[in-house]
Amino acid sequence: MKTAAGSLFRPLVAVILSLLMAGCGFQLRGAPPVSSALQPLAVDCSENVPGQLCDAVQEQLELGRIQLKPVEEADYVLRIGNFRQERRASAITLRAAAAEYTLRHSVDIEVITADRIPLIEPTDLNSSETFRYDESNVLAKQREEDALREQLHDRLAQQIIFRLAPLTEERIERFRQEAEESREESRKEDSEPSS
Repeated sequence: MKTAAGSLFRPLVAVILSLLMAGCGFQLRGAPPVSSALQPLAVDCSENVPGQLCDAVQEQLELGRIQLKPVEEADYVLRIGNFRQERRASAITLRAAAAEYTLRHSVDIEVITADRIPLIEPTDLNSSETFRYDESNVLAKQREEDALREQLHDRLAQQIIFRLAPLTEERIERFRQEAEESREESRKEDSEPSS
């Protein structure tokens, strides 16, 4: 004999699994390859960045055959920090209760060389998702929200990979030349006698 809880549980599990699979598929599909010039690379996540987000970025880099090293051994460092998450009501019922919530995750990234040449200046990335809230089914909605949070981590990881993709050998070399020219200019200015 089927119970009411059992008949509700199976569709809920199916929804959560489909959300998770959609999140994974979204992350894996269409991510551009990261140039082999950007290695060995270190992924340096600050303490407040969720481990799942860091793991998703590293997994994508490893799938792209990018050699990952600790910061002290890497030629390039991808810094991920200042993770923020926001949950706000985006629609209200007639009884002034939340009918929809919007989840928003944000993170800052930058990429520098071992000799501190910036390849990607500090950049803010964010992803958001809205879901309907039903106060009569709090447990199911909490599970849905948890699944959406995981999906947002995956989307942010994909955005990070997209930002790394344009860093080809030619572009990295151009950044190096520009940095050297800038240093040379500064040295000249410092050596000129002041009037």
